Amino acid sequence: MTAKSGSPRVRFGALAIISVLLIGSALVRLGLQAGPAFAREAPLVDDTDVVVTTEVAHAAPSSAEMQTLIEAFQHREHALDTREAQIQDRMKALEIAEEAIGRRLEALIGAEERLSATLALADGATEEDLVRLTNVYEKMKPKQAAALFEAMAPEFAAGFLARMRPDAAASVMAGLSPMAAYSISVVLAGRNASVPKE
Repeated sequence: MTAKSGSPRVRFGALAIISVLLIGSALVRLGLQAGPAFAREAPLVDDTDVVVTTEVAHAAPSSAEMQTLIEAFQHREHALDTREAQIQDRMKALEIAEEAIGRRLEALIGAEERLSATLALADGATEEDLVRLTNVYEKMKPKQAAALFEAMAPEFAAGFLARMRPDAAASVMAGLSPMAAYSISVVLAGRNASVPKE
């Protein structure tokens, strides 16, 4: 009984033969290429060891270099400490200046308040004086008051006449010379000319 070419046994046999041939070919190639590599004699001193040793020697600083680095760091630390002390001194000076400015400002505010109070008293006293003087002029005889108003500057006389009662002011104006009465009237009329109408 002959096996057919398509049976699994024939196919498995062909595959096994091909696999054996491929593995054998690979072993032969490996032997041809690896043989000379194994045959070479290994050097006593490896070049990479020398390079690594040199790099390590250069990577680790010497004690002189370490001392220089330490001195540089100490110098830098000293400079930073000095700078920090200067900044703290400036901050203290600024705080002192700020306090002095605050005290001066308080003193100025106090002086301004006292000056305002003094001016208010002076204004009040001046107003009282003007009211009294106006009352005096109103109580004078019109002829005597007219003689005083004639001697005054027109602006000054107009200020008093504007404060007086209309009947008293009319009596004084009647006793003035026409020129003085005219000058005082112009001042009185012009006092409100610059006030906006609308």
